[in-house]
This record gives sequence, C-alpha cells and structure tokens, in this order.
Amino acid sequence: MRYVSTRGQAPTLGFGEAMLTGLARDGGLYVPETVPVLTADEIADLGGLSYEEAAFRVMRPFVGDAFTDAEFRAAIDAAYAGFGHTARAPLVQLAPNHFLLELFHGPTLAFKDFAMQLIGQLFQIALARDGKRVTIVGATSGDTGSAAIEAFRGLANVDVFILFPHGRVSDVQRRQMTTPSEDNVHALALDGDFDDCQARLKDMFNHFEFRDAVGLAGVNSINWARVLAQVVYYFTSAVSLGAPGRRVSFTVPTGNFGDIFAGTIAKRMGLPVDKLVIATNQNDILHRCLTTGRYETTGVTPSISPSMDIQVSSNFERALFDAYGRDGRAVAQLMDEMKAEGGFSVSQGALQSLRDLYASGHVSEEETLATIARMRATTGELLCPHSAVGVAVAEAHRDPSVPMITLATAHPAKFPDAVEKASGHRPPLPDRMADLFSRPERVTRVPNDLAALEALVHERRRR
Repeated sequence: MRYVSTRGQAPTLGFGEAMLTGLARDGGLYVPETVPVLTADEIADLGGLSYEEAAFRVMRPFVGDAFTDAEFRAAIDAAYAGFGHTARAPLVQLAPNHFLLELFHGPTLAFKDFAMQLIGQLFQIALARDGKRVTIVGATSGDTGSAAIEAFRGLANVDVFILFPHGRVSDVQRRQMTTPSEDNVHALALDGDFDDCQARLKDMFNHFEFRDAVGLAGVNSINWARVLAQVVYYFTSAVSLGAPGRRVSFTVPTGNFGDIFAGTIAKRMGLPVDKLVIATNQNDILHRCLTTGRYETTGVTPSISPSMDIQVSSNFERALFDAYGRDGRAVAQLMDEMKAEGGFSVSQGALQSLRDLYASGHVSEEETLATIARMRATTGELLCPHSAVGVAVAEAHRDPSVPMITLATAHPAKFPDAVEKASGHRPPLPDRMADLFSRPERVTRVPNDLAALEALVHERRRR
C-alpha cells in the first residue's frame, strides 16, 4: 500500500512513513493510491465481532508491511482498552430509523480518541523500533489537542506541543490540555482563532529547515492514520443495522472534514452508504461551497459548538483531489488561490462530483439549543452542541425508509454551559474526571507569530 500527495509533487510513501510525516513536503495531504474494497461477505462477517477485531480487519489492508499482524493487533487492543463502554462505539435509537452513534466513551470524551489513541500506540512501536524521536505540533479547536496529549503524554520518544485558540475552547477542553503534568507535553494558547493555529502549524511543516531540525510530526486530521482509524465505526455501526444487505446514511457534524471523509473511504471500500450529510454550525463554509460552488472564508464566528468553528477545512483538500480526477496540479492551484485570495471557485464538473457524494446543511445557535432541549424532553438523551447540530441536519435530510446514523462527537459534559442553558440540566463529568477543575494548569500564552513559536519549540523540546 502506497500513499500519494494531493498536490502531486511529494515522494510516494508507505503507511508508516506517511503516518510519521503527516503533511507532505509539497504542502499536500497523503491519500492511498488505491482504496481496497471489501466483499459483501467480508463486510457481513464484521457482525458480532468485537470492535477491536473489526478494526483490525477494516484497517489492515491499508497498513501494508509497516507493522506485523501481531504489532497491529496489540496496538489496537491497547488503544481501546481505556474506553468506558465495552462496545466502544454504541448505537442509541432517537426515533424510528434514526440512531445516534456515541463516539465519546474514550479517555477525553470525544471521537478524536478513536484515532489518537491508536496513533499513539503506533508511533510508540515505530519510534522504539527505529530508535528515533519526534516533535509533534498540533492545532486544535478543542478536542484534537486533549486527545493528542492523552495519547502521547509520558512517552520517551515524543514531545508534544498543542496550539489552541486562546479563550475559544470550553473550560473542560482547556483543562484537559493544561492539567497533564508530564514534561513532554506543552499547551500553547495562541492569540487568534483555530484557522490561525492551523495556518501556523502548516507554516512550520513548510519551513523545512525547522521541520528537519526538530523532527516535526503531525497528528492533526491532516495525518492519514487519523482518517483511517475513523473509518472503522462507519462499518461497525452500519453492520449493526443490517449492512451490507441494507443501505445506511450518515450525518456528520464537522468543521475540518476529516470525520466525514472517513465515511467517504468506507463507501469506497464497499460499505453501502446511501447519503453522507455534512452538518455545519454558523461557520458554514462547507455548506456554502456545496450550495454555491464558491469556497470562500468569511471569518470565524465563535459559537457554542467551538470544535466546528473553522473556515479552512484541511481535509476538504482530499475530497477536492478526488473530485478533480486526482490532478495534483489542479489542487495545488486551488490552494494557492486560497492562500492569495481567501477563496476559490470549484469547477462545475468537480462540484457535481462533490454533490453526488455529499449533502449538507447548517444550523443556527438557536436551533442548536432547541434541538438539545427537544431531544432531552422526547428521548432522554443529552446532546453536546456539536451532536445537536448533527441531529438537526439529519432530521432535515432523513429518508424514513433508510436508517440514518448521526455521529455524536463529544460528551455533553465537555460543554456544560451550553447544555445547561438549553436543557436546564448540567451534565456531570464521569467519575474518572471528577477532579479536573481542582488540578493545577500549565499553559503558555503565545503570539500568532511563526518565529516566536518555532523558538519556543526549539527551547522546550527534550534532546
């Protein structure tokens, strides 16, 4: 299995190299040269298996010889051992043929744990085997950062620096990043929004002298291994509802496009997906693009669903690469236009290709709060604001004859103020996190300045 860059000018890599590299040296994102297809029998055989065994069978074709079967199984088992539900990703019914996929039972209460816990295990195996060390720098709108810190804290061969937008994450999200005491993790509150954090991260990757000097590695959803790990729960949930003998739809609350692109890969692997629905909050660049054909930033507006407060959706580049017939030069030109002009127009053919794959919708703050209240009253389910965005959009796009699965991306206790405002109920943290607000914080406020950030990484990383 080989991986190519969406911009067509970087070396082709194997799975292990692509995982440790993160962002390609031409600025693009790695994608598999070909997507392996599972037969109907292979998909049906996933029914009744443990999540770990299903994960092994779904992901193994993408890994090649980067890890032995024994290494890969051990990494998967270790990754999910700390989850708070034996099903790992259980389904809950909201209404006839509408189901909620609970992805918040991991150690940081968000769907990012499914990928990050696995990447942490794989990094540890690869680095120990090769005698190498890396510096991970990540950007987060809230959940990726805490999941990365939880996955890599205390590892001998890794230093972790996480950029998050100062004042624009929830208190729980912030404390999950700032309270770990291990000396290899560093929480950096950047003066700016998530797009600024993401831009500085990409600047570091494109500054090759710095990148090589510190052994820079990335675990944002730009990392293919992140997307791959998220493919698994599309299969497990769909099979639970009758796939491959029955088509299933998915609605995904998303800002950076990685989670719904994982659904695209599942569909290309043979999963009978009817609809893939993009759910956005008021920062609705993805919905606007599919509606108008114009991908254009308008500035980030803070919301009660902060993990979706994104205007530059990195993983959308992967979808564009396929929509433009895997023409790396065309994608590179679009990205150059984005950088120079703040937007670009999608060609008619590419736009139709995207519309054939995705539907979309957006939800206001008022609709989000109303959905939380209504679901609490009618089903007893307490939704986080992001999951509520997904449920509201799913209801508008649902075909009653086709099961709809809405991805619940975070635990409501991560956003207690918004949930309490909507429902009158303040969700408590799980017992294992009950002391979160009494733990001391370690955080560094940093300017939105590349040179200052690189100097800080150089100073604090362990030699």
